[in-house]
Amino acid sequence: MAQDWDIRPRSESCHGCGQPFEDRQACFSTLMVGEAGYQRADYCAACRERTSRDRPPYSAWQGIFRKPPPAPEEPLKKETAESLLRRLMETDDPARINVIFILTVMLERKRILAERDARIREDGEMVRVYEHRRTGETFLIRDPRLRLDQVDAVQQEVAAMLDGASQPAAADGAQPPAGAEPPPASAEAAP
Repeated sequence: MAQDWDIRPRSESCHGCGQPFEDRQACFSTLMVGEAGYQRADYCAACRERTSRDRPPYSAWQGIFRKPPPAPEEPLKKETAESLLRRLMETDDPARINVIFILTVMLERKRILAERDARIREDGEMVRVYEHRRTGETFLIRDPRLRLDQVDAVQQEVAAMLDGASQPAAADGAQPPAGAEPPPASAEAAP
Protein backbone atom coordinates (compact mmCIF):
# COMPACT_ATOMS: atom_id res chain seq x y z
CA MET A 1 0.00 0.00 0.00
CA ALA A 2 1.74 3.16 -1.19
CA GLN A 3 1.43 6.26 0.98
CA ASP A 4 1.79 9.78 -0.40
CA TRP A 5 3.69 11.48 2.41
CA ASP A 6 5.19 14.32 0.45
CA ILE A 7 5.33 16.91 3.21
CA ARG A 8 7.08 20.18 2.51
CA PRO A 9 9.98 21.17 4.78
CA ARG A 10 9.78 23.91 7.39
CA SER A 11 8.93 27.22 5.77
CA GLU A 12 11.27 30.18 5.98
CA SER A 13 8.33 32.49 6.69
CA CYS A 14 5.19 32.45 8.86
CA HIS A 15 2.13 30.84 7.27
CA GLY A 16 -0.10 33.41 8.99
CA CYS A 17 1.57 36.80 8.47
CA GLY A 18 4.18 35.96 5.83
CA GLN A 19 7.06 37.49 7.84
CA PRO A 20 10.37 35.67 7.39
CA PHE A 21 11.57 33.81 10.45
CA GLU A 22 14.68 35.15 12.17
CA ASP A 23 17.53 32.83 13.11
CA ARG A 24 16.79 31.18 16.51
CA GLN A 25 13.18 32.40 16.55
CA ALA A 26 10.50 30.15 18.09
CA CYS A 27 8.59 28.39 15.34
CA PHE A 28 5.28 26.58 15.84
CA SER A 29 4.47 23.83 13.34
CA THR A 30 1.22 22.00 12.61
CA LEU A 31 0.47 19.00 10.43
CA MET A 32 -3.08 18.79 9.06
CA VAL A 33 -4.73 16.11 6.96
CA GLY A 34 -6.42 17.67 3.94
CA GLU A 35 -7.71 16.59 0.56
CA ALA A 36 -4.18 16.72 -0.87
CA GLY A 37 -2.73 14.65 2.01
CA TYR A 38 -0.63 15.94 4.88
CA GLN A 39 -0.12 19.71 4.87
CA ARG A 40 2.40 21.49 7.08
CA ALA A 41 2.09 25.08 8.28
CA ASP A 42 4.64 27.01 10.34
CA TYR A 43 3.73 30.02 12.49
CA CYS A 44 5.40 32.71 14.56
CA ALA A 45 4.25 33.05 18.19
CA ALA A 46 1.79 35.89 17.45
CA CYS A 47 0.09 34.09 14.57
CA ARG A 48 -0.07 30.84 16.50
CA GLU A 49 -2.22 32.63 19.09
CA ARG A 50 -4.51 33.97 16.35
CA THR A 51 -4.79 30.65 14.50
CA SER A 52 -8.27 29.19 14.60
CA ARG A 53 -8.66 26.05 16.68
CA ASP A 54 -11.81 24.90 14.83
CA ARG A 55 -10.09 21.80 13.59
CA PRO A 56 -7.35 20.30 15.75
CA PRO A 57 -4.15 19.44 13.87
CA TYR A 58 -3.02 15.87 13.29
CA SER A 59 0.20 16.88 15.02
CA ALA A 60 1.67 20.09 16.45
CA TRP A 61 5.05 20.98 17.89
CA GLN A 62 7.33 23.86 18.75
CA GLY A 63 10.87 24.24 17.50
CA ILE A 64 13.55 26.83 16.94
CA PHE A 65 14.07 28.17 13.42
CA ARG A 66 17.68 27.97 12.36
CA LYS A 67 18.89 29.21 9.05
CA PRO A 68 20.69 26.26 7.46
CA PRO A 69 24.34 26.87 6.67
CA PRO A 70 25.42 26.22 3.10
CA ALA A 71 26.30 22.57 2.71
CA PRO A 72 29.98 21.94 2.00
CA GLU A 73 30.68 20.07 -1.19
CA GLU A 74 32.06 16.58 -0.70
CA PRO A 75 34.73 15.57 -3.20
CA LEU A 76 33.52 11.95 -3.16
CA LYS A 77 29.92 11.19 -2.35
CA LYS A 78 29.49 8.32 0.07
CA GLU A 79 26.40 6.63 1.38
CA THR A 80 25.41 7.95 4.80
CA ALA A 81 22.59 6.89 7.07
CA GLU A 82 20.67 10.00 6.00
CA SER A 83 21.19 9.51 2.25
CA LEU A 84 20.28 5.82 2.57
CA LEU A 85 17.12 6.72 4.52
CA ARG A 86 16.08 9.23 1.86
CA ARG A 87 16.77 6.75 -0.96
CA LEU A 88 14.79 3.96 0.72
CA MET A 89 11.87 6.26 1.50
CA GLU A 90 11.66 7.23 -2.17
CA THR A 91 11.31 3.59 -3.21
CA ASP A 92 8.48 2.99 -0.69
CA ASP A 93 9.40 -0.71 -0.55
CA PRO A 94 7.39 -2.36 2.26
CA ALA A 95 10.20 -4.93 2.66
CA ARG A 96 12.48 -2.11 3.88
CA ILE A 97 10.22 -0.78 6.69
CA ASN A 98 12.52 -2.27 9.36
CA VAL A 99 15.65 -0.77 7.80
CA ILE A 100 13.97 2.63 7.45
CA PHE A 101 12.95 2.54 11.09
CA ILE A 102 16.47 1.59 12.33
CA LEU A 103 18.04 4.32 10.15
CA THR A 104 15.59 6.82 11.62
CA VAL A 105 16.50 5.79 15.17
CA MET A 106 20.19 6.12 14.28
CA LEU A 107 19.63 9.64 12.97
CA GLU A 108 17.59 10.51 16.04
CA ARG A 109 20.46 9.41 18.29
CA LYS A 110 22.88 11.47 16.21
CA ARG A 111 20.56 14.44 16.82
CA ILE A 112 19.84 14.85 13.12
CA LEU A 113 16.16 13.94 13.44
CA ALA A 114 13.84 14.79 16.31
CA GLU A 115 10.65 12.85 17.02
CA ARG A 116 7.76 15.28 17.26
CA ASP A 117 4.75 12.99 17.59
CA ALA A 118 3.51 9.42 17.33
CA ARG A 119 0.03 8.40 16.21
CA ILE A 120 -1.80 5.12 15.80
CA ARG A 121 -3.80 5.09 12.59
CA GLU A 122 -7.24 3.54 12.26
CA ASP A 123 -5.69 0.37 10.81
CA GLY A 124 -3.57 -0.02 13.99
CA GLU A 125 -0.29 1.00 12.35
CA MET A 126 1.89 3.38 14.38
CA VAL A 127 3.29 6.35 12.48
CA ARG A 128 5.99 8.53 14.03
CA VAL A 129 6.47 12.16 12.97
CA TYR A 130 10.12 13.26 12.77
CA GLU A 131 11.58 16.64 11.91
CA HIS A 132 15.04 17.16 10.44
CA ARG A 133 16.73 19.52 12.90
CA ARG A 134 18.75 21.40 10.29
CA THR A 135 16.40 21.58 7.29
CA GLY A 136 13.02 21.38 9.02
CA GLU A 137 11.82 18.59 6.71
CA THR A 138 9.09 16.34 8.08
CA PHE A 139 9.34 12.55 7.86
CA LEU A 140 6.47 10.18 8.58
CA ILE A 141 7.98 6.85 9.60
CA ARG A 142 6.00 3.66 10.04
CA ASP A 143 6.98 1.90 13.28
CA PRO A 144 7.30 -1.84 12.58
CA ARG A 145 7.30 -2.55 16.34
CA LEU A 146 10.41 -4.69 16.10
CA ARG A 147 10.96 -7.36 18.71
CA LEU A 148 14.30 -7.35 20.49
CA ASP A 149 15.31 -10.60 18.78
CA GLN A 150 14.81 -8.94 15.34
CA VAL A 151 16.95 -5.86 15.94
CA ASP A 152 20.36 -7.53 15.44
CA ALA A 153 19.48 -8.87 11.97
CA VAL A 154 18.16 -5.46 10.88
CA GLN A 155 21.27 -3.73 12.25
CA GLN A 156 23.44 -6.10 10.20
CA GLU A 157 21.37 -5.34 7.11
CA VAL A 158 21.78 -1.59 7.70
CA ALA A 159 25.54 -1.97 8.24
CA ALA A 160 25.83 -3.97 5.00
CA MET A 161 23.89 -1.34 3.08
CA LEU A 162 26.00 1.49 4.52
CA ASP A 163 29.19 -0.41 3.70
CA GLY A 164 27.99 -0.78 0.12
CA ALA A 165 27.62 -4.55 0.15
CA SER A 166 25.75 -5.70 -2.91
CA GLN A 167 23.72 -8.37 -1.10
CA PRO A 168 22.48 -7.12 2.28
CA ALA A 169 21.02 -9.67 4.68
CA ALA A 170 17.31 -10.26 4.29
CA ALA A 171 15.02 -8.38 6.67
CA ASP A 172 13.40 -11.67 7.75
CA GLY A 173 16.64 -12.78 9.39
CA ALA A 174 17.69 -15.20 6.61
CA GLN A 175 21.37 -16.05 6.69
CA PRO A 176 23.78 -15.07 3.89
CA PRO A 177 24.70 -17.79 1.37
CA ALA A 178 27.10 -20.52 2.50
CA GLY A 179 30.71 -19.41 2.48
CA ALA A 180 29.79 -15.72 2.69
CA GLU A 181 30.84 -13.87 5.77
CA PRO A 182 28.30 -11.52 7.33
CA PRO A 183 29.40 -7.87 7.24
CA PRO A 184 30.86 -6.55 10.49
CA ALA A 185 28.41 -4.47 12.49
CA SER A 186 29.72 -0.93 12.61
CA ALA A 187 29.25 1.33 15.59
CA GLU A 188 27.15 3.61 13.37
CA ALA A 189 24.57 0.85 12.85
CA ALA A 190 23.65 0.58 16.54
CA PRO A 191 20.40 2.38 17.28
